[in-house]
Amino acid sequence: MALIGLDGSGKSTLASDLVSLLDRRSPTRSIYLGLGTGDLGRRIGGIPVIGRLAERFLTGKAKRAHDGKAHDGKAGPEREKRLPGLATALAMFGFSLARRRRFRKVLDFRRHGVQVITDRYPQAEVPGSFDGPGLSWMRKGSALVQRLASRERALYADMAAYRPTLVIRLNVDVDTALARKSDHQRDMLEKKLAVVPTLRFGGAQIVDVDATRPYREVLESVLAVLRRHGLEA
Repeated sequence: MALIGLDGSGKSTLASDLVSLLDRRSPTRSIYLGLGTGDLGRRIGGIPVIGRLAERFLTGKAKRAHDGKAHDGKAGPEREKRLPGLATALAMFGFSLARRRRFRKVLDFRRHGVQVITDRYPQAEVPGSFDGPGLSWMRKGSALVQRLASRERALYADMAAYRPTLVIRLNVDVDTALARKSDHQRDMLEKKLAVVPTLRFGGAQIVDVDATRPYREVLESVLAVLRRHGLEA
């Protein structure tokens, strides 16, 4: 089962609580399947002296890559089609490889009869961010970076071929997400809010849950969904 939604929709807390409840009856684990770039940036920012400078540099590089902007900050029809430079592309590809390693843990758990709740789920429908390929959404770049983009596309296509048993889409508006995650950027949340409802995850069954409500109500709603699918806590 996959939990998806904006940052601030409660995915991580819900995954942890569901594992505690479901594991009483059947072995259950949770695995985070996002890139983890935001948490990495915050960890880097905590390094004495150089941390904040390094965090700003990496955040700027990542934002320009996802916005399709060049180093000078300009954007346009041609600029938006460009891939990032080699250093940024290698970093983005490395995060995708780390995601694939975690995804393989999901498959290994399933082979051993362990039910898994994932926090986010990789998709190959919309390139860019949104848990899809980070490189393939832009078309032009150096030959080496284009090869990296091609390999990354194949990597995500392979992961997305495994359709989750159930997807629970936790819906929140941008203001609610920002109230819960004040360190996030409104424009990026708005972009995610526009894309998340369009994702189909290979035709998996998707159930929408209003996650703006108090957490206890959200948890009970999700448990009710799981009971309808034969999962008892």
